[in-house]
Amino acid sequence: MDRPGEKLRKIRERLKLTYRDVEQASQEVARRRGSAEFLIPLSRLADIENAGKVPSLFRLYTLCVVYRLDLHEVLSWYGVPVEQMSSDTLHIQLDETHPLPAKPPRAAPVPVSAPPDLDLNQTTFWGKVPLDFLNGLHLKPHRYGLVGLEDWSMFPILRPGSLVLIDEGRRKIARNGWNSEFDRPIYFFEHREGFSCGWCTLDGDRLLVQPHPASEKNPTLFRFPEEIDVIGQVTGVAMLLEPNKRRSPRVSGSTTKTTS
Repeated sequence: MDRPGEKLRKIRERLKLTYRDVEQASQEVARRRGSAEFLIPLSRLADIENAGKVPSLFRLYTLCVVYRLDLHEVLSWYGVPVEQMSSDTLHIQLDETHPLPAKPPRAAPVPVSAPPDLDLNQTTFWGKVPLDFLNGLHLKPHRYGLVGLEDWSMFPILRPGSLVLIDEGRRKIARNGWNSEFDRPIYFFEHREGFSCGWCTLDGDRLLVQPHPASEKNPTLFRFPEEIDVIGQVTGVAMLLEPNKRRSPRVSGSTTKTTS
């Protein structure tokens, strides 16, 4: 198989571009981007093609612009598995609740075709299905978030480590319309201490984020919208049902904590 540099050389030659042409084109990219990092001198292009030198991110961007290449594909030539980024992200566990990237990699695996007789109203076993299958269910304005491994605030409704689906189109705080804790809207928030999930109550410019009572955590009061942003409403969840073990004592008490 061709080395990355050889592939780039063949593409350049196919486009009938000389080293000088590429250098001049890179000058235009550098001018437009306002940075000399995007510039590709003649000697550097020769090293990339013939000596196996790995271009910087800026120069790789320039080459993709000049050669009309897909950046993710070229990264894969250099051994960067962009299509595995979502999978690797889920294997790196963090204690803090956080959102996932808004846009999955362009080279993400395409889900297999659904069986023609698939009825989503019925319980179905479909073997291994890529997470991107959800993208076919009219979920364009959605993002994903992960409940931190040490975030017990919505336990047992949301276990630590849960993958949540966030509807960014539902940012308005509901004041009523639920009959039980399972129906009450859960929101995903961003504030100066990070991210969190919870129920909430809005009173004027005060937003009270309320954890589940079983978590034994205190509600937190924020000035809204100065101190907290509503990313969206949690509309779906995937979580393991294995027992979770807490690595630290639970916070007791029921007083309200107010940020300063």
